[in-house]
This record gives sequence, structure tokens and C-alpha cells, in this order.
Amino acid sequence: MGFLKKLTLSLTVMVVFIGFGSGALAADLGAKGETIKLAINEWTGQHITTHVAGEILKRMGYKVEFVTAGYYPQMQALADGTLAATLEIWDNNIGEHYNKAMATGNVLNLGDLGLDANEGWAYPVHVEKLCPGLPDWKVLEKCTEVFATPETMPKGRILAYPADWGHRSADIIKGLNIPFTAVPAGSEGAIVSELKSAQARKSPLITMMWGPHWVFAEVDVKWVKLPPGEKACYEDPAWGPNPNAVNDCGVAKPNIFKMAWIGMKKKWPAAHRFLDLFQMADTDQIPMMAAIDSRNEQLAEVTKAWVDANQSKWQPWVDAALKGN
Repeated sequence: MGFLKKLTLSLTVMVVFIGFGSGALAADLGAKGETIKLAINEWTGQHITTHVAGEILKRMGYKVEFVTAGYYPQMQALADGTLAATLEIWDNNIGEHYNKAMATGNVLNLGDLGLDANEGWAYPVHVEKLCPGLPDWKVLEKCTEVFATPETMPKGRILAYPADWGHRSADIIKGLNIPFTAVPAGSEGAIVSELKSAQARKSPLITMMWGPHWVFAEVDVKWVKLPPGEKACYEDPAWGPNPNAVNDCGVAKPNIFKMAWIGMKKKWPAAHRFLDLFQMADTDQIPMMAAIDSRNEQLAEVTKAWVDANQSKWQPWVDAALKGN
């Protein structure tokens, strides 16, 4: 009889312990019955980042909704809690909208996403044989004829962003005082086509570009090493290699980070901590971008396949989030 009493007591303690453990996990997950709304912006890389994170959150037990949100308007939606998080903000193009959102005190910066972003003049690697000395920008003056076209001769040609995207390449050319002309591309697709064609034909090309981009899964590119972009370059002519002009530098290297509504930390603690830990590498994002934009595969299928195949990468973030670490 004593043994049965001890066994009953042990089972009771075990049930209490299991019940406590389940309660602790539920408390960590927070309001898992309420939907976490994640912002979807205007480009494929952001869609991938968000759907990967959302798929993992679903596997943690959360309900997730992907909400189409304008890049700038989403800042107000984060501040008022309409959106829970946005996962790929580029500091070089969010401007004052970020500062206004942070000033409300209702938005948190969750830190670096992990992407190694670049923006500037890119070229297929074979171009270094056509213009020895690249990637140093100073050798471009010696290679003017290599890059000249009938419309730019005797100057070289830089393929620039479409005209309605601004005139950054023209500004850099003027600032550095090099004999080149910025020729606007008709579209992003036109830039991609020229990169692929130049690689196939081993022809000369320098183009304004940004990365990560899916085309880098198909074209091996390098970046012209321009003077580093910084505030003084854009405001003080005395700064940089040309003492008589501003903009004698490249584009400042972008930082890419995550943001969340401040209430998320209390409402969905484990989800908040997971997004804080969540990272996306170029080597993961670019192949997925190529699958979607080049091979027309479905976003949901591509991102789910990545999550299925890469549990060793994301499971430690989930474990740490559930433990409150």
C-alpha cells in the first residue's frame, strides 16, 4: 500500500510538472490564437525573407498573415500595431520615415538581417581582362575606348538605372571627372539582359546595380572600387579625390535590418525573440530569387522547400526563442 501511495504521489507530481511545462511554453508563445501580421513590400528578396520567417513562425504554432504594405506607409502601421513586423528595411532608402517611426517610441529595431548588401557599379568578371587594373576605378580613364559605344564616343558608357530612378551614375561620373557617359537603362529587366548578354559574349559592360539580386546566381559579377560613400562626400567638395566637386565617391554601403511593433514583445514573446535572432544570408536568398524571378517557380513552394531543407540553420533560433534566451 505504501508503494502505491508513493507511485500515486510521483504520478501526481509528474502531471503537475508537465502541466507547468506546458503552461510555461504557452506563456512563451503568448497570444498564439491571434494572427501575427508581417509586411510584404515591393521586391522579391523581401517576399522571400518574410515568407521564410513566416513559415517558421507557423511551425512554432503561430497564425501568420502576409499583408501587402507600402514601403513608407508600413512605418505608421508598425507604430500603431496594425503590423507586427517588417523584415527587410534598407537604411539607404527608408529616409525620414524610419526616424519618424522610431520617434513614436512604438517601434523597435530588431537588428541586422544578415544580408551583405551592395550598390554601385558592377561588371561581369571577364571584364577585368578587357580593362586590366579593375576593380580600381582609377583605371577607367585608361579604358574609355573599351567601354565606348556609337552613342557615347569618345567617352565610355556606364549603363545607369532607369531615368525615373534618379541620376546617381551621372553624379558619380561628374564627381570623379572621368570621361564616361551615364546611359539610362529602360528597366531593371534591361540591366539584367545586358549583364547576361555581356557574360555570354565576353563583351565590356559596367552597370549601376544592387545586390543581393537573382541575376548573381547566373552572372558572376564584381564591383568597381569607388571611394567610400559618406556624408562629407555629398556635401563638401574638399572631401575626396576631386577637390572641386561633391559626389566623388560611391554609394554608401546599405545596412539591412528588421523592425517590429513594440507590443509584439509582450503579446508574442517567443515570436519576437525569434525574429530578433532570425538571419537571412545572400547565399540562401539569391538562389531562391533566381528560382522565382528567372524560373517562374512559386514563392510559397520555394520558401517552404528552403525551410524544409535547412532546419539545422533555423532550429537553434526557435529553441533559443522558446527558452527565452
